[in-house]
Amino acid sequence: MVKNRILRSFFVFALFLLTILPMGCGDAFDVHPYYVDFSGDRNLNHLNLEKIQVACKDKDTLRFVVMGDTQGWYDDTKDLVDDINRQERIDFVIHGGDFTNYGATREFVRQRDIFLNLKMPFVGIIGNHDCLGTGIEVYKQMFGETNFSFIAGRVKFICLNTNALEYDFDQAIPDFDFLESQLHKDKGAYDRTVFCMHARPFSEQFNNNVVNTFNYFVETFPHVLFCTAGHEHRFEAADLFANGVVYYVSDSVNSRSYIIFTVTPSNYTYEIVYF
Repeated sequence: MVKNRILRSFFVFALFLLTILPMGCGDAFDVHPYYVDFSGDRNLNHLNLEKIQVACKDKDTLRFVVMGDTQGWYDDTKDLVDDINRQERIDFVIHGGDFTNYGATREFVRQRDIFLNLKMPFVGIIGNHDCLGTGIEVYKQMFGETNFSFIAGRVKFICLNTNALEYDFDQAIPDFDFLESQLHKDKGAYDRTVFCMHARPFSEQFNNNVVNTFNYFVETFPHVLFCTAGHEHRFEAADLFANGVVYYVSDSVNSRSYIIFTVTPSNYTYEIVYF
């Protein structure tokens, strides 16, 4: 299984080289593209989660953006950030993963520097392309752990690594130990739950041997409002388990769209914004 992942990363790296060779020596990377070192901001999720939790602590209405798959579309991503900044009363942004095409350090840095122009805090979920090469290590340094949670306005957001295929199914992904720990953490601090991930159940990235177990865990959390995902480069809203919990899939940024969710004390709404 490890051998399969190495071969897959080597193949993707070969394709990556083909994309940069025509650029000429002056535009090529100064170091190996999978060299895990970079300057600038790190541990962004932790820093931004603190800002979100403080700013949203007493809010009864949340308004936030969910989007994903910005891999390689830098101009579209810049336009996305500009458009989100023009929106009113956005509390935070959730990037649903696939910052990169090839998991290269330079790709992470370019995407990070674009998103740092947001006027509001943002968090990033790891995508399957972000796992290629040394991408997992870069992600952890730049953003933090691949599973994390935060509370905003008495809503708990649980953000998960669901890219089982990229780990050759040799690790617990999704991590049920993490989910169980979250079930017992922060009791009394939240009344509702939102799950966020890159690859939803029944996609080829998800470990579909455990979809029913995953759904069981989801259903044990207080009042699950909905789940979000990316990965599929299209929009979809589907009640995957016929239990009232809708999975909203964000389109890729080259579709020039994103989703705004508004969560009120009694309900939630969403709108697709085109820019």
